[in-house]
Amino acid sequence: MELILGSFANVLTFQNILFMAVAMTLGMVAGALPGFSATMAVALMVPFTFTMSPTSGLVTIGALYAAAIYGGSFSAILLNTPGTPSSIGTCFDGYPMVKNGRGEEALYTASFASGIGGVIGTIILIAFALPLATWSLRFGPPEFFWTAIFGLTIISSLSTKSVLKGFTAGFIGVMIGMIGLSPIGGDVRFDFGISDLQGGVEMVSVLIGFFCIPEMLRLASNPRQGHIQMGHLTGSRDTIIKSFHNVFDHWGNIIRSSVLGALVGILPGAGGNIANLVAYNEAKRAAKDPETFGKGNPQGVVATETANNAVVESAMVPLLALGIPGSPPAAIIYGALLLQGINPGPELFTKNAEITYAFMTSFFIVNVFMVIIGILAGKYIFKLVVNLPTRVLIPSIILLTVVGSFAIRNNIMDTILMLSSGILGYVLTELDFDAGALVLGLILGPIAEKGFVQGIILGNQISTEHPWIIFFTRPICIVMIILCLLSACWPLFQMFWRKRKAARQGGAA
Repeated sequence: MELILGSFANVLTFQNILFMAVAMTLGMVAGALPGFSATMAVALMVPFTFTMSPTSGLVTIGALYAAAIYGGSFSAILLNTPGTPSSIGTCFDGYPMVKNGRGEEALYTASFASGIGGVIGTIILIAFALPLATWSLRFGPPEFFWTAIFGLTIISSLSTKSVLKGFTAGFIGVMIGMIGLSPIGGDVRFDFGISDLQGGVEMVSVLIGFFCIPEMLRLASNPRQGHIQMGHLTGSRDTIIKSFHNVFDHWGNIIRSSVLGALVGILPGAGGNIANLVAYNEAKRAAKDPETFGKGNPQGVVATETANNAVVESAMVPLLALGIPGSPPAAIIYGALLLQGINPGPELFTKNAEITYAFMTSFFIVNVFMVIIGILAGKYIFKLVVNLPTRVLIPSIILLTVVGSFAIRNNIMDTILMLSSGILGYVLTELDFDAGALVLGLILGPIAEKGFVQGIILGNQISTEHPWIIFFTRPICIVMIILCLLSACWPLFQMFWRKRKAARQGGAA
């Protein structure tokens, strides 16, 4: 406790607060720009921390990382374009709130949810860093395979209109994710003789195209609509209070989403792009009105933003405790620690305890400031988008998507794939295929494939005749199989209970 209290004193200096404020502002802008990921933002910031003290450098990078993840919600809500992969689920209800004239409420709700998610994630980081890191090491390829399968079973819950169309969209996403070299054997797949495709598709480019381009095409198809319908900017206390209640009147959703975000975040390679979708699905399952999700339910925004901001801190757990980065930005922070002469691992909490706890407690301050800055920044961003006519907004956004998709790898093929996925997304959404299902397939397909192949290789050490037995004998695998079955059968349970409830009401009448 003395270390924690002392770390607040180390962080709350004028210099550190100034650095964090600048980093948060830059991070929000970077996160809101399509194609400019949190990883890129953190990588660009590292050189500027060389001349700083270890504490100042780390709190600056941490503030930038957290703000970039939160900044992705701006474009997700206002433009239906996830600024970062962690904001995919925010599009599902954030943008419908905009179309219902509740855009300002959606932005404030995302701000409060992000802040509380980050605070809970920080508490989990400080209290459970070492035991959670040890637990995460028990996840091998078989466990990651079943984790990916569990994520894919969410399709049955997301696809409310047609489960068949949902699984079809998920299959399309898996096939897109398989383009390029096999992760284990190195076999070339679906490259169509184009060498640029051998490196696979860039997920962020596909997501930008799939979510943004269809919406721009719809706006362009209605030239009479001069502006996007978002409601009016009031900045009133009533809107802020309503957004506050959207978050803090639903503690079940907050705690569940934060814990899910933390658990997913500590798994190396998982990250917020999985956590926000899992949290969204669980919020929908637990809701009394699941049919309103996808139509502008604020609890969808609360779930996704709480989860993906809890991931930020939990991704630090394996990094600080074991020296294993849990996400790409965490890997860059790992390099920044080494440059400061600090070796991540168990000794970090003894030899460099003051710096370590200062870094962890700085997330408390960052998340509080982030809410304040986010509300102020969101107000002006909202006003800018509302006042821009569509004839200016549409080409500006398309220009950003083209530049953003190209800048990721400086590859023109990524831009072509972005535009192609946008056209595909427009056709699929017009045919009522589920966007979330395709995204799940795209993200989880490669994880499942890699886990399966590596698991079979490990299984050969147990039984050359039946190497697949490894997927059904490890304790965590058994737990994940049960969760997969429950998740896949959940829509059937819901249907059964609805029919039973209807029968009871009919009998009572």
